[in-house]
Amino acid sequence: MDYKTDYKRVAGLGSAKKGVDHWISQRVTAVALIPLGVLFLYTFVGQIGGSYEDVLAKYSQPIPAIIALMFFLTMFRHLRLGMEVVIEDYVSNHRRQLQALILNTLVWRAVGIIGLFAVAKIALGA
Repeated sequence: MDYKTDYKRVAGLGSAKKGVDHWISQRVTAVALIPLGVLFLYTFVGQIGGSYEDVLAKYSQPIPAIIALMFFLTMFRHLRLGMEVVIEDYVSNHRRQLQALILNTLVWRAVGIIGLFAVAKIALGA
């Protein structure tokens, strides 16, 4: 006999214990990208047509650099999560699915690290 309440039975995270976390992460990153995208565009659009030195001067300031970092890292996480869902839904061969998921994770993390390095290099003046 099971003494769990209805709430206790449905409070789990699904059979793999990660489904709800993935869904929530995807929604949180999507919502976070709205203000981050607006802030990033606000700092970036003013630099269009400017010289290379103007762009370096703008992103060597802490606020635009932090906005760019937050935008890039959130965007790359959101892209990784979205591609993961597409791969899980449309790749039926288990081996290819696993390979694609690993490649997806490696590519988006590498791109995120490259973006982080680029902004840090500009911000720190190296």
